[in-house]
Amino acid sequence: MNIALFRLIAGFKRFREKYFLSNEIEQTYFQRLTTTGQTPKTLLIGCSDSRVDPAIMTGASPGELFVVRNVANLIPPCEPSTIGFHGTSSALEFAVVNLKVDNVIILGHRQCGGIRALMNGITANKESFIGQWMKIVSSVPEKVRCEHPHADQETQYRIAEMEALKISLQNVQSFPFVKEAIENRSLNVIAVYFDLEQGQLWEFDNLTSQFKQLEI
Repeated sequence: MNIALFRLIAGFKRFREKYFLSNEIEQTYFQRLTTTGQTPKTLLIGCSDSRVDPAIMTGASPGELFVVRNVANLIPPCEPSTIGFHGTSSALEFAVVNLKVDNVIILGHRQCGGIRALMNGITANKESFIGQWMKIVSSVPEKVRCEHPHADQETQYRIAEMEALKISLQNVQSFPFVKEAIENRSLNVIAVYFDLEQGQLWEFDNLTSQFKQLEI
């Protein structure tokens, strides 16, 4: 067994000891989760990047977050369910329609590999799964370079990461069941950007159409 797998198994052992074997309170907590089912209040759509773990970042306990992670934390526009396969869209539907979450958070981040690949033209390969996926935000590179032609490369990457978040924020509201939840039960839809270099969070402000740093 290699070291990476050994660390994961050791981690599971610690998890099991903490939540199932250590004391009656935690056992009762997990008994509730298994007998009554999950009732998370928040759907969080994040990136697959190993450095950006939603539960660790938020300190969430098991059962608090319904999490979807994909390359570059993208949400596709609403399309007919009979065409193709829709992993992110189906998770979105389940969270909003079945679990009736109160919040949908789209979590983007600094140093996103998917966005960098997009900006560098690496996703142009028509046979690449990632290339097809990144078409969701294919308009971003031209927009960034046109509006910020003199910005250095790292700044353009950062702007592109935020622009991609804006597109996903628009796309999530193209789903009829999301629109209905917003209108009928005040579903919150939020875009947040995590600067993993500085340890800062930025939230998209609908009034100014800009990201502002959260004072925490």
